[in-house]
Amino acid sequence: MSSHRKYDFKHLHYVGQDGKLIPELQRAQEEDGYIKPEKIREIHERYGIPLSHIFGVATFYSQFRLDPVGKNIIRVCHGTACHVAGAKEITRSLEDILEIKSGGTTEDRLFTLETVSCLGCCSLAPVIMINDDTYGNLKPGDLKKIIKDYRKREAAEVAQK
Repeated sequence: MSSHRKYDFKHLHYVGQDGKLIPELQRAQEEDGYIKPEKIREIHERYGIPLSHIFGVATFYSQFRLDPVGKNIIRVCHGTACHVAGAKEITRSLEDILEIKSGGTTEDRLFTLETVSCLGCCSLAPVIMINDDTYGNLKPGDLKKIIKDYRKREAAEVAQK
């Protein structure tokens, strides 16, 4: 007697719209930088996908965000090399400077702070990335200047508008 169970996944296909949910969530996130509740409702109404399923997919995949993010995403590497070289101290220092916890966004929506498993820059440990810029061989004291430079650039951009 087999202990394998046959599963019927037909109930996961909605109104002939196989494979539409993830592209729709990606499109919704591209528009606003995160998935707004009204976009989830629109997807539900358009495709008949249960809200619970949409939320389940959106919260399962780390690529999706349900909260607004900052203009600058700061990723702190916590891979093995960075961990050994002081990633926890780097994260704590950034939390203090930005006055947010990891996973949070500053009130002015200029920065979002995240920890990641690896940035692939082990020889530069500890490492952070701000958007596409990489900063390595960091000490907690280096971070105030880096953040200050981003704030100056933002102020200059605002002044030019």
